[in-house]
Amino acid sequence: MLGVATIAFVAAAAASVHSGEMTTRLRRILATPVGLSLAAFFAWANVSILWSHDPVASLRMWGELVLPVGFALAIAASGRFRPQPAWLKALAVAIIFACLLSIVELASGLSQRATLGVGKLFGFVFNRPAITALVLAVPTAHGLWRSSDARRSNRLLAAVLVLAVAALALKSESASARLGIVVCMICWLLSLYLPRLMLAAVAGAFVLTMAMAPVLGIAAENWLPSQILNRFAVMTGQARIDIWLSFGEVARSSPLHGAGFGTSTSMHLHPLATEVSPTHKELFAVGHPHDMPLQAWAETGLIGVSLLTLAGLLLLRQLSRLPTPEMAPRLALFAAAFAIAVVGHGAWQGWWIATLAASILWFTPSDFRAGGLQMLPRSSAGDEWKASPLSSEAV
Repeated sequence: MLGVATIAFVAAAAASVHSGEMTTRLRRILATPVGLSLAAFFAWANVSILWSHDPVASLRMWGELVLPVGFALAIAASGRFRPQPAWLKALAVAIIFACLLSIVELASGLSQRATLGVGKLFGFVFNRPAITALVLAVPTAHGLWRSSDARRSNRLLAAVLVLAVAALALKSESASARLGIVVCMICWLLSLYLPRLMLAAVAGAFVLTMAMAPVLGIAAENWLPSQILNRFAVMTGQARIDIWLSFGEVARSSPLHGAGFGTSTSMHLHPLATEVSPTHKELFAVGHPHDMPLQAWAETGLIGVSLLTLAGLLLLRQLSRLPTPEMAPRLALFAAAFAIAVVGHGAWQGWWIATLAASILWFTPSDFRAGGLQMLPRSSAGDEWKASPLSSEAV
C-alpha cells in the first residue's frame, strides 16, 4: 500500500512545474543527522551480510527493511502529501471500522475467516492489526484534535478513535499492543506538563534498554517476580524469556559485528549456534528474538546497535526543539513504538516498518510554527506549499 501511494505522489510531483524540488528535498532529508546515521546503519547492515550463513535470505530481509523506508522518503520528498482534516477524518473512520471488524471477528471465534476459508484460524493473527491501528491512531487523533478547523465533531471523532483502538487492544491477544497504549497515554499526558523531564526519561530508558539487550533474558529470569510472570500467557511469559536467553548467547558470542543481518530467521543453522547451550538451541525456531534491540545485537553487533542508538538520540533531540503540544504526541509514539518493539515482533518486518513510516508521514508539520518548522505558501492562491529550509528535519 505504501508502494502504491509512492507511485501516485512521485508521479504527481514529477508532473508539476516544480519537479526539480523533489531531489532537493530528498537531499535535505538525507543530509540531516538522523538521515545520515540511519543511512550508516543500512550500509553496515548490508556489509554484515558478508558473514551471514544465508546471504540470499539476509539480502531479502535487508530489502524488506529498506524498501518501506525508501517509499516514505519518496513520498516526503515529493511534497505532495499534506494531511488535511478531511483526510484525517477519513483515516479515523477507516481505523474505527477496522477495529470494530476485528473485535467482532475475535468475539465470534473467527467465524468470518472460517466461513470464507482464508488465513490462519488463530486469534494472534489480529495482533498486527491491533498494533497498526495504535500506531496510525496517534497522528490521526492528534491532527483531528488540533486541526485548524478543530470543531467539536473532530474532537469527538478523535475520542471515538482512541476508544476503538483501546478496545481492540484489550480484546486481542497482543500484550504488546496493550503495553503500547499504556506507554503512549502516560508519556503523552506527562509530556504536556513535564516535557523536559519526559524527554530525559525516554532517552535514558532507550539507551539503557539498547545497552542491556544481550543480558535481557538473564535480567528478566533473575529479577522478574514470578507473581508478575504468571499473569502472562505461556508464549508471553517464560517462553519469551527463554527466547531472549537463546539469542542473548548469540549476541554475547559475537559482540562486535554480530551474526550478520537477517540471520535470526534461521539462526539454528548459523555457525554461532554451536556456541549456544543445548537447552536454548530449540527456541531459535521461533524465527526472531521478539526484541528489537536484542535482534540488532545478535545480527549487527555493537556497531549496528551504536548507529541505531545514535539515530534514536538524534531524533529525540529534534523532538526537543518542537513546541510542547507538538512534541508530546511524537514522543509518545516514539516511546510506545519502542516499547512494542522491545517485547513484540521481528525488528525488520516490512509491515512494522511501513506502519511506522506511514505514521510519521501523517504527522503534518504545517499545523505549527516554531523553530523554522513552518510551511511557507508558494503561490498567492495558497493551494501549493513549500517546506522551509529546516522543515525537512521535521519529516
